[in-house]
Amino acid sequence: MKKYQTLYVAASRQHVGKTTSTLGLAYCLQRLGIDIGYCKPVGQQFVDLNDLKVDKDTILFSDLIQFDLHPEIHSPVILGSGATTDFIDHPEDFNYEEKIIKAKQALESRKELTIHEGTGHPGVGSVVNLSNARVAKMLDAQVIFIAEGGVGSTIDMINMCISLFREEKVPILGIIINKVREDKIEKIRPYLKKYLDSVGIPLLGMVPYDRTLAYPVMSTVIKAVEGKLIANPQATKNKVADVLAGTVLDRSKLEKRKNLLLVVDKARLDATIERIMEIHEEAEIERWPLSGIIVCGEGDISDETNEIIDEYETPLVQTELDTYGVVLKVSRIEVKINRDTPWKIKRAIDLIEENVDLDYIVNKIS
Repeated sequence: MKKYQTLYVAASRQHVGKTTSTLGLAYCLQRLGIDIGYCKPVGQQFVDLNDLKVDKDTILFSDLIQFDLHPEIHSPVILGSGATTDFIDHPEDFNYEEKIIKAKQALESRKELTIHEGTGHPGVGSVVNLSNARVAKMLDAQVIFIAEGGVGSTIDMINMCISLFREEKVPILGIIINKVREDKIEKIRPYLKKYLDSVGIPLLGMVPYDRTLAYPVMSTVIKAVEGKLIANPQATKNKVADVLAGTVLDRSKLEKRKNLLLVVDKARLDATIERIMEIHEEAEIERWPLSGIIVCGEGDISDETNEIIDEYETPLVQTELDTYGVVLKVSRIEVKINRDTPWKIKRAIDLIEENVDLDYIVNKIS
């Protein structure tokens, strides 16, 4: 079995695309014939798996690269509620470092290459002596760093974040600039490359922003608005691209967009659906434009409207919020890639394969 050097994927902060990038890297390297292992050494958001806590990202990777999930190996440390104050009070009661090293050894004995995914910004975990930089040092890993696109602010953020890894003498294999406006990539690239060359860090790639990766699914929307699902539970994985207000229907949006979330007072639902059907037929729209409907307030729904909703398998949700409250809640949803968004997984893989220098990475870790 060929052995590769360990990789650690870190990021400038939360929500810059670390999990998405790690997912794409793991799948693409596996497709190149490398036997990949995955670990989230320090997790915060977890689910209970057979009475054991496991970071929720680990479940996604278990599905993607096909491994039997063992929390002690793939998610060795979970910093749940109260963990940090407990550690400060009694640090001697915790063996976090030992757990991480055991997980590393178990994976290295089975896999050619292990990719470890970091948590949050580089300093997260410092309160329990497990900053991303310190964990990468413990793992003897090379770091692939993810930052968001730009010039001045991006360089400032990279310089600040990389200093923690320099302090621990952790090598930076390279940097991926994520979520760059496609029309800005070639303008930004020479400036970032010039700066990174000056500090001896390779630019591994620039990944364009893809707005579909920010689309929530209906099940996420339902939770955000604390809604009650009334109809078509089989369609709660529908993606939501934009919100359509039922008060003043935007005809151009209906004609040009799909996967729209209709937000409307319950008393106005019948009239709104009737108007949408008229526009749908007049404009000869091939696809039903609604991915879901959220109704607010009181009112009856006609049999005809219910038939249309069922015909197009549109999830119907009722909430106690008003329309403004719904729009506000939906606009604040932080979307992460997960098992309910298979199109995002495929797109994440394509973006890494098309925009990141995978050959360089393989050569550097061989």
